[in-house]
Amino acid sequence: MTDLPQTAQTGDEGQRDGQSGTATDRERQTNRRRFLAGAVAAGTASIAGCAGLSSDENGDGEDTQWELSDFRGSGPLVADRAAPGGTSISDLPPLEGELSFYLGGGEGGLYLELIERFEEIYGDFTFDHTIDSSSQLSNRITEEVEAGASQADLFLAVDAGSLGNVAENDAAQSLSDEVVGDVPEQLRADTWVGFAGRARAVPFNTEQLNRSDVPDTVQEFPDTEAFQDSIGWAPTYGAFQSFVTAMRLLRGEDETRAWLTDMQDAGVEAFPDEFRVSNEVANGALAGGLANHYYALRVRNARGNAPVDLAFTSGDAGALINVSGAQLIEGASDVELAETFIRHLLSAEAQEFFATRTFAYPTVPGVEPVADLPSIEELNPPDVDLTELADTGPTLDLLDETGIL
Repeated sequence: MTDLPQTAQTGDEGQRDGQSGTATDRERQTNRRRFLAGAVAAGTASIAGCAGLSSDENGDGEDTQWELSDFRGSGPLVADRAAPGGTSISDLPPLEGELSFYLGGGEGGLYLELIERFEEIYGDFTFDHTIDSSSQLSNRITEEVEAGASQADLFLAVDAGSLGNVAENDAAQSLSDEVVGDVPEQLRADTWVGFAGRARAVPFNTEQLNRSDVPDTVQEFPDTEAFQDSIGWAPTYGAFQSFVTAMRLLRGEDETRAWLTDMQDAGVEAFPDEFRVSNEVANGALAGGLANHYYALRVRNARGNAPVDLAFTSGDAGALINVSGAQLIEGASDVELAETFIRHLLSAEAQEFFATRTFAYPTVPGVEPVADLPSIEELNPPDVDLTELADTGPTLDLLDETGIL
């Protein structure tokens, strides 16, 4: 089997009962690489994807310049991509001061990479951070705020459920309309805003199936002949458990239990993560799988003509859209700076970073998803409160009861 490099496999948390696969690491970032270039006319910058901060942000007599390529990924799915729309970071107030971040989930390293880019651009901006699982950090924030000793200003989490847990425990502050106004309502709440979206999808092998062969709902999968003994899932993965939680909320515990049992009877194969599921589909070992959309795209981006494509179900748990989001923690030391940072996460450049480096869905209109993905507006997700996905206890019980975990 051909796999992507290890760094390409970051994604959702493959965890259970709050256990994390990432190490906690709190450190001051002091290595500031600076992107310096000659002055570029505004019209040329728009065409070439290059922009510069016009003021002397670093206080050393030199204008700091940056290019869109400093944010954009690479590969065949990104080639010939138009410049993103939306608000550029050059149109936002500068980042000046120090922030402390809690970075949750398997994408923590990517969040860190983006924050470092902002530190490189703004000479007066510094930060420190802790990386751990979203659920662990969510509980930690709640405990710290309750004790009156918050240790971080911002929480960046891989799932809305963890953000909802913080909000439910009165450990987060409301965000202003100026910060979140560009993001669709279904991808934000009073105390958090989604900056990268992920859709549940069905990677399928294009040499074995057509998109029309994939049923419109996951409820039909156990009876789909093409999937008999030829479909995979990753039940220990946080994204899968959120999907089952959504099914439980939509269809009830009894029907969800029956579906899990029927899938096992149909010969579903378990894998350690959804990247592996998507690779096995591309290899032809499986006709299809259950995974977040971006894993198949990462396979295609790395393996060229890999025979894997995506289908999307409609209106059911299989069509769930979840988000990575940002949250202002109660007791933050500099609210204005923290909100300015969140605005930077929603800038054209940061949205391009998430779209082309992780193949996530941008959450701001004007920045397109990669490849031929349907837009969020074209998908038909179920009507589920994303914050309720934090209630995974009954889901884990069901997975235990049915022998899946």
